Amino acid sequence: MDIIPSPEECLALLKENGCSDEVIRHCKAVRDVAVKMAQKAHADIKLVEAGALLHDIGRSKTHGIFHGVEGAKIAKKLNLPEIIVHIIERHLGAGITLETAKQLGLPPKDYAPQTLEEKIVCHADNLIDNCQRRPIEHEVERALREGYKEYAERLVSLHEELSDICGMDLNLI
Repeated sequence: MDIIPSPEECLALLKENGCSDEVIRHCKAVRDVAVKMAQKAHADIKLVEAGALLHDIGRSKTHGIFHGVEGAKIAKKLNLPEIIVHIIERHLGAGITLETAKQLGLPPKDYAPQTLEEKIVCHADNLIDNCQRRPIEHEVERALREGYKEYAERLVSLHEELSDICGMDLNLI
């Protein structure tokens, strides 16, 4: 399938693949923030919306760090476009480097978001805690409290990059 699925199709895929109502509510909350960012950044809104809705499809299999990898596998089986597969696989944290992936036991590769749309979905996910909108400082403080300084720095960097592109502090979006 090279066509980007509609929001209704995305929600049906989440349900058909066993995602809980809680995961679906989270995906909708991420979608709402991501679409606003995409509009400000002049990104592909349809792609961002579908990617945001599907970003946690892997949570139907696991809630751990592997949900991005599992989600990408599901997306490939569903024959979703490669650009959606990449959003799902690269949405974790503020991107996971090859070195960190090895430390975490993930298949060795760079999981950092590459495209504007991947970065938007990744960052929108960082601004949503369960279904609640939070400022980026909330996630940065949590990362620092847990001893993840490099992750906290990547969060700030991604926030600044996308805020510049959108022409506003994304905490205010």
